[in-house]
Amino acid sequence: MTNEWVYPRGALSSGVFESVVDSSIPGWKHTGMYVFDASISTECDLPAASEERIVVPLSGSCVVTVGDTKFNLAGRQSPFHGPTDTLYVPTGTALTIAATHGSRIAIASAQTDTAKPVQFIPASEVPVELRGAGSASRQVHNFGRLEALDAARFVVVEVITPGGNWSSYPRHKHDEFRPGIESNLEEIYYVEVAVERGVNAPDSAEPFGFIQTTASNTGPIDTLVEVHTGDVVLVPFGWHGPAVAAPGFDLYYLNVMAGPDPDRTWLICDEPAQTWIRSTWDHQPVDPRLPYTT
Repeated sequence: MTNEWVYPRGALSSGVFESVVDSSIPGWKHTGMYVFDASISTECDLPAASEERIVVPLSGSCVVTVGDTKFNLAGRQSPFHGPTDTLYVPTGTALTIAATHGSRIAIASAQTDTAKPVQFIPASEVPVELRGAGSASRQVHNFGRLEALDAARFVVVEVITPGGNWSSYPRHKHDEFRPGIESNLEEIYYVEVAVERGVNAPDSAEPFGFIQTTASNTGPIDTLVEVHTGDVVLVPFGWHGPAVAAPGFDLYYLNVMAGPDPDRTWLICDEPAQTWIRSTWDHQPVDPRLPYTT
């Protein structure tokens, strides 16, 4: 496996940011992400640019200043402790983030010149979905889906996959514009992993998971990678999934999707040989470990 679309933690560092995903990466056009680790510096600035943004505290809390207004994002203990407050900042708008020491803050972005209003979404209003069943159970925070956020281009969600489970499954794609059937969307996976909640593990435990992407008619890609906290996996096209949480270790990822389609839609196409898997969920309970909350 070539894994040319995989960036280990720190490989995309720039200034105060642990990772920056933007169009400077060859072949990447529509989506972006900044990951700010407030272990060294507790403040960062993003100047005005032709991109919409949404601030997502991964762990810890922060205050975001937009113009003359300050927004307090109370945050959470970790990505595995339920939804967090988020803040949408429209294109052409600068912002400053002041985070508590040790916090980790993600800022997702998408290229656009269409301005939408600033939107604060408290954790209590984030739509939480328990998707799948059995060993394909996962928890999805849909704060950046069409029904929850009035954005211009991107779709942004979080997924928690308990230890031993599979998500991004069945394998699927969204790399062709077929109105009413499939969207053409790049996708970012920002990953964190941790010892499964409620499990006692030695200090030597090293949490990990796996993510796979394979070729479609759109182009060749061959990714199968062991992932760790802070890693970034890009999906420019292709069949992607599963994202696998190794037994004993929970897997989290922040997904950012956007593309060149005329409308902001999220339509996926299952790999035909795997779509039958969905019918098996009708006869299985959701994993009783879910939902993960505070």
